[in-house]
Amino acid sequence: MFSVAVQHLKIAYPSQANRQRAIYDLSFTLRAGERLGLIGESGSGKTTVARALMGLIRDEHIHSGDICYDGVSFLRLKESERNRIRWNQAALMFQNGLHVLNPVLTLSQQIVEPLIKHKSMDKKAAYAVAADYIRLVQLEEDIMGMYPHQLSGGMRQRFLLAMALACEPQLVILDEPTTAMDTQLKQEIITLIDTLQRQFRFALLVISHEFPVIQSLTDKLIVLDQGQVMEEGHTSDLLQEPQHPYTLGLIQSSPELNPYLDLWGIPSLRLPPVHGGCTFYNRCTQAIERCATERPELQDCGEDNHRVSCLRGGIVTLLQANKVSKRFGKRTACHNCSISIRAGEAVALIGQSGSGKSTLGLMLAGLLLPDCGEILFENEPVKMQQVSAKMHGIQMVLQDPYSAISPSFRVKQAIQEPLDVLKQGSQANRLEQVKLLLQQVQLPNHEGFLDQKCSELSGGQLQRVAIARSLILQPKLLIADEIHTMLDPSTQANVMRLLKRLQNEKGFSLIFITHNLSLARKVADRFIMMEQGTIIENQSALEFIHKRKAVETKSP
Repeated sequence: MFSVAVQHLKIAYPSQANRQRAIYDLSFTLRAGERLGLIGESGSGKTTVARALMGLIRDEHIHSGDICYDGVSFLRLKESERNRIRWNQAALMFQNGLHVLNPVLTLSQQIVEPLIKHKSMDKKAAYAVAADYIRLVQLEEDIMGMYPHQLSGGMRQRFLLAMALACEPQLVILDEPTTAMDTQLKQEIITLIDTLQRQFRFALLVISHEFPVIQSLTDKLIVLDQGQVMEEGHTSDLLQEPQHPYTLGLIQSSPELNPYLDLWGIPSLRLPPVHGGCTFYNRCTQAIERCATERPELQDCGEDNHRVSCLRGGIVTLLQANKVSKRFGKRTACHNCSISIRAGEAVALIGQSGSGKSTLGLMLAGLLLPDCGEILFENEPVKMQQVSAKMHGIQMVLQDPYSAISPSFRVKQAIQEPLDVLKQGSQANRLEQVKLLLQQVQLPNHEGFLDQKCSELSGGQLQRVAIARSLILQPKLLIADEIHTMLDPSTQANVMRLLKRLQNEKGFSLIFITHNLSLARKVADRFIMMEQGTIIENQSALEFIHKRKAVETKSP
C-alpha cells in the first residue's frame, strides 16, 4: 500500500539577520485513501510542506529530517529520480490558476505535456486521456483549445484538478483549493474533490485556512503556527474540542463555525519564539514563564492519537464547580450545579429570572458560600472572597452599577481602590494603571474626569467604570451579571462590544449572565442554561442555537 512519511522535518529560509525557521520537527504518515489537513494562519508553513513534498525546496534550506515515498528517501534522490515521482506518485494543485498556468500555451498543451513526459504516451493517446479527465471534472472538452485567461476562476480550478489527476498520482496535494471563490462554487469544488478522492482512493493532503474545506475533505488534522505543530488529531475532535489556545483562536475567527458571534482574530503581533520557547507564547491566554524559554513537545491529551504541544497540557480548566447547591429558607436557588470554565472561553449562563443564574455566579466568585458541593479555581478550593481579593483571581461586574459603586466615590477612587486595599505598587504606578484602563474602556483619563463623582456619570459611563474597576486586578475570570439591562440599546451594544474586545485583548475567561438569548449569542462560545435552579443544557453556542431554532420551527 502506498505511503508518504515525513520524518522530523526541519526547514529554514535565509534572512538578512539569520535563518528564518519555516518548519520545525514535523512528522506524519499519509497512506492510500487517507485524508489529512494542514491548517494555520498565513506564514505558518503550510505551503512550505507542500513544496517540500514535491521537492521544490532547495536542499540547503532543509536542515534535517526526511520525506519517504514507499520507504524510499525522496530527499536523497537525484533530480532526475525525483522527476519520476512528481506527477506519477505525487501531484500538487496550486491555489492561483492564472499564476500557475502558462498564459501563452493552450490548455491542451499544458495538460498533455506531463502525460507524454511522465507516462510515455504519444500525443494522440495523451490527448484522449486528458479529454477524459477534463470531462471527469465536469468541464467541456472544447476548452482544450482555449487559453487560461479565457476561463472563469472556477473553471481554472477544475482544470488544475484535472491536471493533477491525469497521471493517476497516489498522493494529491491541494493548496487552498477554494480561495477567492463564491460560496456556491466552493461547495461544488469541495463536492467534486470529495467524490473523486473516494472514487480513486488516492492519499489527499489539503492545505487551507477555510474550515468548511477542512471539515468536508479531511479526517485528520495538523495545526501549524510558525512551522511548529500546535495540535493534531481527528478533524472532528479538534473542531469540537480544541485543546490548544491557538486552535481555539482559529476556530473562533471562523465565520462559518461562528455565524452568530462578532469575530475577533487572534490578538497581538506574531513574534519569533524567544530563546527557543513556544511560538505562541506572546499571544497565548494562559502562558506561564516557562513558555518563553522552553519549547513544548507533542504529548497525548486524550484518546485516538489527539496530541498537543503545550507545557500546560492544553487549554487549562480555570474553574470547576461540582454539584453545588444553595437554599434560601425553603426555596432552592441552585441544586447540584456542575460546570467548568476553560482559559480564554466565553460562556453564557442563561435562564429566566429566578432560575438561579445570579446565585450561581455569586458562589463561583466566592461572594456567597454554597450549602454543599465544591468549587475549585486553578485546582484550589474557592473560599469566601479570597479569589476576588487578589491579583489574577475572579472578579464580578454586577447588574446595577449605581448600587455596586458608592456614589460619593470619585472615578479615580472607584477604580483604584482594589489596588489600594492590596497595596499593589506605588501611588504613581496605581494612577498610571487607572489611566490606562480608562483609555481601554473608552473613557477620558484627564484629571477633570478622574476627580468627577460617580453620581455625576451616565449609566453607560458608570458601567464602564465598573468594568475598569473589575479589571484593575487583572482577573483570569470575569463574571458579568446582567450588565446590559439598565442601559439603552445603543449604549448596551457599545458596552458589550467593549467587553468582548477587552476579553480578546487581555485573554480572561468570561461568564456572561443574562436572560437575553439574542445578546448572548453575540458574545458566547458556549451556553449553559438554568431552569428552577438546575442546569438543563450545556452546549456549544452553535449547537444550542441550532437546537433552539429547530424547536421554534416545529412549534405551531
